[in-house]
Amino acid sequence: MNTKTGSTPRLSARERLLAAAGELFYENGINTVGIDRIIEHAGVAKASLYDCFGSKDELIRSYLEERSQARKARINERLARYNNPADQILSIFDLLGESASQPGYRGCAFVRASADASSSARIKSACSESRAFILDKFTDLCRAAGAADPEQLAKQLVLLYDGASISAHLDDNRNAVATARALAAQMLVLHNPTLKI
Repeated sequence: MNTKTGSTPRLSARERLLAAAGELFYENGINTVGIDRIIEHAGVAKASLYDCFGSKDELIRSYLEERSQARKARINERLARYNNPADQILSIFDLLGESASQPGYRGCAFVRASADASSSARIKSACSESRAFILDKFTDLCRAAGAADPEQLAKQLVLLYDGASISAHLDDNRNAVATARALAAQMLVLHNPTLKI
């Protein structure tokens, strides 16, 4: 006999705080959202925030780390669909295009958090680690694609990726990512004329 309880397990205070932080920080920025707003949105006591994270700074770092892990998983999952490194590189732009077309897209959370002058060294470090993942991924894929200078090409691809993300958000440019992807394809061929894209 199959019975339904109709209830879902209640999230822990830590999970609720991270979910609230994820929504509020991404939508409004890490320094414009106060602790009181986060705990109200999470439906927890103020003491829970300090018990779980110790400080707002640590909550921000944890939010960025959770976001970073989710982005890595999405990118690695997408890359696994392709065998060709050039297709894998372009698929990263496709994934960005899917994100940028979602309602509420606010650009790269790591660029936004690290650009805030009052961000602590720990927050900037979390952002740098996530951004290093993208650069390293592009570098490895450029090397596998036979690029003449994989490190230089990877840096150029990161510039395209960042520029597309920023333009999609700030300029509401619906073609930004498609344009960046097309330029990335041209650059791949310039760095390895034997590629078929």
